[in-house]
Amino acid sequence: MTAGGEAVAGMDKAVEKAIECMWERYNEPLSLAEMASCAGLSRFHFARRFRDETGTTPGRFLAAVRIHRAGLLLRDTAMSVTEVASAVGYGSPGSFTSCFTAGVGLPPGRFRRLPRTGGFEPPGARPAGRTGTGAVAGTIGLPEGRGNARVFLGAFPTPVLRHPPVAWMVVDVPSGRPACYRLADVPEGTWYLHAVGEADGVGPDPSSRRHSLVARNDAVPVSEDAVTSAAVRLHRPRPVDPPVLLALPDLEPPPALTGGGCPVIGSHPKAAV
Repeated sequence: MTAGGEAVAGMDKAVEKAIECMWERYNEPLSLAEMASCAGLSRFHFARRFRDETGTTPGRFLAAVRIHRAGLLLRDTAMSVTEVASAVGYGSPGSFTSCFTAGVGLPPGRFRRLPRTGGFEPPGARPAGRTGTGAVAGTIGLPEGRGNARVFLGAFPTPVLRHPPVAWMVVDVPSGRPACYRLADVPEGTWYLHAVGEADGVGPDPSSRRHSLVARNDAVPVSEDAVTSAAVRLHRPRPVDPPVLLALPDLEPPPALTGGGCPVIGSHPKAAV
């Protein structure tokens, strides 16, 4: 498996080589020096360029790759948790279970029992209208040639989309025009705004060309009783995008959307306790 997505013009080829190495050797105890060697760079220059390109460190990106691969093995094979842990480079099933649960929001056994279409709602709800919160609002747009999409949108403390979000919602985005959103009850602070969705193609049998889409807005500031504006533009996953770890709600694209304006559905203000 690769990190997915098409090549990006101007992407750092050295960083891309290191990421390819991570996806090929995620079950090995890769050191920073070995990853830098894959990139053909010194450790210092590699670490700096990698963070500039991906938004996170090589070690955290590799950890995300391992947990992502573990999730696929749990869903697609009959391997035991111990076997999965070993297959993705963990020496201890206990440490694997702790890392998996921290990133995904569910222990491996419960994650394995989830339906393939999702249906899980990230835990950690706190009452809406709490003090010390603001909102983020704007539009969500799709790439050209995509049908309707259902999009998970959340504010997170890290550049990797991992448990827990501090606030989240689900938005239906119609083909050919953006949808408006208002993410409420976001705690004061500076957050990463992550989006992930599923979109059909267009034309006959559009579901046969379904694609996953992602987006990330960095350094989104939120102040109490204020609204921060942020436009979100989804794209196909690129090699430099860290894999999504959080177990998500059902993102089956809606068959049809009617009406004008910016339809928003399923607003779920959430926050970590």
